[in-house]
Amino acid sequence: GSDGQKFSTPQKTPLRPLRTRMSGSTSWFKVVGAAVAGVAGVARRAKPTWQQSMLRIKDPEKSLEFYKNKMGMRLLDKLDFESMSFSLYFLASVPEEEKTPEPGSVEAHRYLWNFPGTTLELTHNYGTEKEEGPKYHPGNLPQEGDRRDGFGHVAFSVHDVEETCNELDTAGVKFQKKPNEGRMKGLAFALDPDGYWVEIIRGGQKGRHTLAQTMLRIKDPKKSLEFYTKHLGMTLLSHRDFPDAKFSLYFLGTMPEGATEFPSDRPVLELTHNHGTENDEKFQYYSGNEADRKGFGHLGFLVDDVYETCKELEEAGYAMQKAPDGGSMKGLAFARDPDGYWVEIIKRGGYDEAATPYFFEK
Repeated sequence: GSDGQKFSTPQKTPLRPLRTRMSGSTSWFKVVGAAVAGVAGVARRAKPTWQQSMLRIKDPEKSLEFYKNKMGMRLLDKLDFESMSFSLYFLASVPEEEKTPEPGSVEAHRYLWNFPGTTLELTHNYGTEKEEGPKYHPGNLPQEGDRRDGFGHVAFSVHDVEETCNELDTAGVKFQKKPNEGRMKGLAFALDPDGYWVEIIRGGQKGRHTLAQTMLRIKDPKKSLEFYTKHLGMTLLSHRDFPDAKFSLYFLGTMPEGATEFPSDRPVLELTHNHGTENDEKFQYYSGNEADRKGFGHLGFLVDDVYETCKELEEAGYAMQKAPDGGSMKGLAFARDPDGYWVEIIKRGGYDEAATPYFFEK
């Protein structure tokens, strides 16, 4: 374990460079927020921050080996829900020199639920590891009728795509596409133990792989961009049109409060729009939560006030998959985005000393 004090005391972190702000801190955004609030004389809410992308996994041993040893991620925390027969593993790309608490400890829970970056959340339902054959649906099947898989991939930026792919290949990792195959040279898609596509793109520091994106397909960019920027605090960082191939890409991220440039070690949400879907009334993407299509689960955002955020979303016409007081776990919610993807709304810092982001009725 680490010195618990370090994780419960806000660090006064210098505003630049961005990289050090990411690495020092449980809560630099609170420090910045408190400073601004002090000047204004009012308590201001920090904006929502994208904190997780969730995938269901069959065998945690295999998945952890892949994401930790092969993709260089670190396990930040593990939560066991034995009465409900599942465990959650939260991994992130953190700089080597950054100390993180012992997974499973109270310090780790505090660190996780104040984490300013984005984690990969792996959900394991007990017993699946003993079943034969693939358990989850990785997405990316061709369109059938007016339905198509929504989730596309997660991505990692690496220093040298070819070298990394050779290493993965030698280690027995299977590929959907190698760097020199197909029309788009220089990028690759590896397959994780569940068959999820893992894009390998150029851009990392030497010797370091960094979680770089989660890709979802969207039907109508106007509606999706409004949802994620206006209501969940994301910034549209860039947008690329490919008119010949009839698709567009939109890259969104959570900009740190007060920052003028996006930190290079933060992932982006890549929204892919296939032109024409917005005019097809019947067309719909699978969310990854349908009985026969379970794989990708949800995105999750940390907010200061779950009830207030959900009220705003409902007033803006968005549906709730689970209201904050629905079910046995209170204070935690799932909204549905314009495509029906589940978006978890989580209390930043949790509700108690151990930063638990939900509570049960007394």
